Amino acid sequence: MTTPIISIRDVHRSYGRGQNRFDALKGVSFDIHEGESVAIVGKSGSGKSTLMHILALLDAPTSGSVELEGVDTSTLRGRNLNTTRNRTFGFVFQQFFLTANSSVLENVTLPMKIAGIGRSERKRRGMSALEQLELDDKAKSKAVNLSGGQKQRTVIARALVNNPRIIFADEPTGNLDTATGAVVEDILFNLNRENGITLIVVTHDEELASRCDRRILVRDGLLVEDSAALVA
Repeated sequence: MTTPIISIRDVHRSYGRGQNRFDALKGVSFDIHEGESVAIVGKSGSGKSTLMHILALLDAPTSGSVELEGVDTSTLRGRNLNTTRNRTFGFVFQQFFLTANSSVLENVTLPMKIAGIGRSERKRRGMSALEQLELDDKAKSKAVNLSGGQKQRTVIARALVNNPRIIFADEPTGNLDTATGAVVEDILFNLNRENGITLIVVTHDEELASRCDRRILVRDGLLVEDSAALVA
């Protein structure tokens, strides 16, 4: 059996102390294998967003372990942690987190700028990602002038430029109308199935979750269901 791309064991995450302590996760364990699409579902306050932040190395567990291809991520610190996150993961959030008055290309190439990649290579890879998402004609447009669907496609292009092995999508269609949301979903699942990118989706949307290979249900900080989704 191949080593899981992500493996978490008995992960707890608490905030505050004493009477103010809140246990967001209460001992969660599972593996994710390369190329899977996984939906993490649950009500608001269930712990699913905390879980995603820990999987994406944006937060650290209070106890328990998170391994990335067999490497204990607690050994990653500072620059090594940032480099690993930047090279391995792409992020697609409900809030677009675009710099409004910067161009689409400038927004897309930001992860490469952070990674220290030269300007000409940044432009080449940025334009390639925009072409893939049929946005190359908007490269010089300011992000503030884009529609919701164009903003989310820009975010996906930004997620792709460092050739990530895993894309984390947090309510990726939450701010979009149904038709535009369906287009964005198709883009994400095509990247998963055609490029082999592991896709981890956090969502309230049961229809979106049903398109994934697996559905992980979190309730009150506990994993209560881990099942293959019923793909239509």
